[in-house]
Amino acid sequence: MAEIILVRHGQANAQANDEAGYDRLSDLGRQQAGWLGAHLRDTNPHFDRVLTGTLTRQADTARGMGYDITAQDPRLNELSYFALAHALEDQHGIPAPRDATEFAIHLPQVIDHWARDRLEGIPERFEAFAARIAEALDEACNAPGRTLIVTSGGVIGMALRHTLGLENGGMAKIMLQIMNSSVHRLEYVHDTLMLGAFNATPHLDIPDRAHARTFV
Repeated sequence: MAEIILVRHGQANAQANDEAGYDRLSDLGRQQAGWLGAHLRDTNPHFDRVLTGTLTRQADTARGMGYDITAQDPRLNELSYFALAHALEDQHGIPAPRDATEFAIHLPQVIDHWARDRLEGIPERFEAFAARIAEALDEACNAPGRTLIVTSGGVIGMALRHTLGLENGGMAKIMLQIMNSSVHRLEYVHDTLMLGAFNATPHLDIPDRAHARTFV
């Protein structure tokens, strides 16, 4: 059996309006990573390999958890949300969200237009994004032992789409619920990839850390 633990990065710069500006952990994001690392050390700390994408917020989360990174794989990088949002506004007149409520409506619209190939001039097509996540997961399934993957919400959403056979609308809803520093467990048994746990935050469940349960 192979076990894959997916972790979303800690809270990043939520005030950013482009990819580069977003790609750094906030003070709370660093604290979330530290708390998660302490929880893992107290429970089941060993991983046979630790993978991240090449994004700063992903690598800094893994290091903040106390792990050395085995390899950085660009296939584990997040979708280009800001580029997609700009294309959606320019080409279809759907403005970028101004708050969390609008974002909950906006993200499924982005995914829908992207998946139907209705956005031009974007960094990556939807099918290419889906293919690279599936490829990275398949490799992890064939690696023995436990693999820790520190990545981003869109990658985790696509991983669950791949695992559960979700429609794109269901994937978008899943993505909206993925918390910063949350833990998701996949198990590859009997030649089948199965979901063992979703969106766990045991390191944030004590009352005085309620403020740290963040989505953006």
